[in-house]
Amino acid sequence: MLTAFTASLLLITVSELGDKTFFIAVILAMHHSRRLIFSGVLAALAAMTILSVIAGQVLGLIPKIYIHYIEILLFMSFGIKLLYDASRMPADSCATEVVEEAKTAVAEAELELSRKNNIAVLIKAFMMTFVAEWGDRTQIATIALATSYSPMAVTTGSIVGHAICTAIAVVGGRMLAGRISERTITLIGGCLFLIFGAVVAME
Repeated sequence: MLTAFTASLLLITVSELGDKTFFIAVILAMHHSRRLIFSGVLAALAAMTILSVIAGQVLGLIPKIYIHYIEILLFMSFGIKLLYDASRMPADSCATEVVEEAKTAVAEAELELSRKNNIAVLIKAFMMTFVAEWGDRTQIATIALATSYSPMAVTTGSIVGHAICTAIAVVGGRMLAGRISERTITLIGGCLFLIFGAVVAME
């Protein structure tokens, strides 16, 4: 059986690659200090993870039998939706739509940013990432995991997964941006959600 740490780590790492927040980090790192962008983006994702785990713990007060079936439903529905989306994508598709959304968001933020000092850049990276991540499927999945598993393990696994993706985005994102196959990532993500759904069902 997958541990809570491993499940969170795998889920976040695969799901966040090619996500909107990934490309926001890529584009911001092209214009500002990589260390600043890494710090701001990871701080936002860590804050979102902690809030999600707290929400999961609160929801965990609901009778376990209901939580059990809600978890299965969430993971299975996400998995089926992702596999369906992947089946409709061309084999060589890249995440062009997501990239354009990220570019637009960064361009708008750059216009509003009157000061270019480090604090302003750090706050911008934090706020843009936090807003983009709100309501994302990885946030909901983190909440679902936190209802049944160790909050410390889910928090640690999720933050480590976010750190890996953010590091990839900031350091090598420019090279990867045009080569990430959205179809492949979506397929892997869909399979992972289905696997987690099956694990929850068996437990």
